[in-house]
Amino acid sequence: MSVLASADRATVTLRATPLGRVLVGGNGHALYRFLAETGKTSRCNGACVAFWPPLIASGKATAGAGVKQSLLGTTRRKDGKLQVTYAGHPLYYFSQDGAAGKVGGEGISAYGGRWYAVSATGAVAKQEDGTTTSPSPGYSVSVDTTTPYP
Repeated sequence: MSVLASADRATVTLRATPLGRVLVGGNGHALYRFLAETGKTSRCNGACVAFWPPLIASGKATAGAGVKQSLLGTTRRKDGKLQVTYAGHPLYYFSQDGAAGKVGGEGISAYGGRWYAVSATGAVAKQEDGTTTSPSPGYSVSVDTTTPYP
């Protein structure tokens, strides 16, 4: 599966997951925020994108049901591609989410910060009791988090 495949218009929708309804790309895979980022500039480059592929668009992103078009945007990445943003934050997939609706990247600490699925408001997704989650059990991420950002 190539989660980096571009389309003329990337579509972002909502999908039910164990965390509640979270943003997903057109392929149904969960989208994440990198809390180490402040603003629209992506800090995930180089080796980071192997684990956290950005949601790339070649045009304006489209909002599906429950997603606010006014919160969708794009930012130009270091490689020149347009990355979709939501509420001003770049969006990423987690490469080890093997199927649509999985949220295995939830709470993982890698590349200098934590990664969380995104709610319809653009905030970190929370469980029904209002708490965020710890890293998902059963997922092992082996990444070099000591490598500086390129």
